[in-house]
Amino acid sequence: MGELIMSAPVAGLTSKNRITAEDVTMLRGEVFADGVVTRGEAEALFALDQTARDKCAEWAPFFVEAVTDYIVHQEKPEGYISQENADWLVRTISRDGMVDSHTELELLVHVLEEAKSSPEQLSAYALEQVAHAVTDGNGPLMRGGSLVSGRIAKAEVDLLRRILYAYGGDGNIAISKAEAEILFRINDQTAAAGNDPSWNDLFVKAIANYVMCSAGYEPPTREVALRHETFLDEAEPTLGGFFSRMVSGGLAGIREAYQSPGDIEAEWEAKNRAAEALARRAETIDASEAEWLAERIGNCQRPLRDNERALLTLIKHASPEIHPALKPLLDKVA
Repeated sequence: MGELIMSAPVAGLTSKNRITAEDVTMLRGEVFADGVVTRGEAEALFALDQTARDKCAEWAPFFVEAVTDYIVHQEKPEGYISQENADWLVRTISRDGMVDSHTELELLVHVLEEAKSSPEQLSAYALEQVAHAVTDGNGPLMRGGSLVSGRIAKAEVDLLRRILYAYGGDGNIAISKAEAEILFRINDQTAAAGNDPSWNDLFVKAIANYVMCSAGYEPPTREVALRHETFLDEAEPTLGGFFSRMVSGGLAGIREAYQSPGDIEAEWEAKNRAAEALARRAETIDASEAEWLAERIGNCQRPLRDNERALLTLIKHASPEIHPALKPLLDKVA
């Protein structure tokens, strides 16, 4: 950040190292009554967040709301995060590649939630913060001692799902390769830990979304594809009870997410069209995605992990055409 030009009230707060509830009321009513409309004002708020050691409970919600409003609604194009604005945000909240505080992590996630569209790097960067916490024990999520390095608790799964939902917005955007890579890295680093069962559910659904959509499936919204709920239907008999234990809804539940509603005749017509399109793209559960998955799972001399087995089982039973690169892996599952 360059030289900051602060209003007198903001400069006064910086010098006294303390922000009270009365100060937040003053900032809302006097200094930022018209919103945070310039980058200088936004950077002044960042300076306050970083220098004030004693901050009241009202500060974090105000800070997140004010800066989010600035970057999403005041900066052009309104509602969309440009690459330049994304670069500025990451640069401003980062120290050595990590978000500097829990408040700034919340800001990052809230910006993703509020924006209609944002560069892929923002979602990947947010996911990286969770990866730092669970694999290295670093970053703002670890402060306070509530998390255990090397293990994924429900709180981290909920945050990962929230980030993935946020980047998808209201649109049908498949999980990206960058996001899938980070999720696989988290899975590799925590495989021996007693992870919360909700991790398996999210991991399988997210990676399946990436691979299946690369093969021509119409992506559902991320909220539908990744939702955490227990469907009433059972996993298909070919999967036994294994898949239903690993992933809520089993295969039938995931398939349902990739089908549009309609009468039975229209549904079968759509299925036939989809099968024909997939058959035409036999080279593509796309060659690059097939090779990526084979490399992630198949190149190591170890038994398949349970959630990897569930993922492969889903692909084997859901995809009418399988790329040759995946066949040796799929032969390992029933």
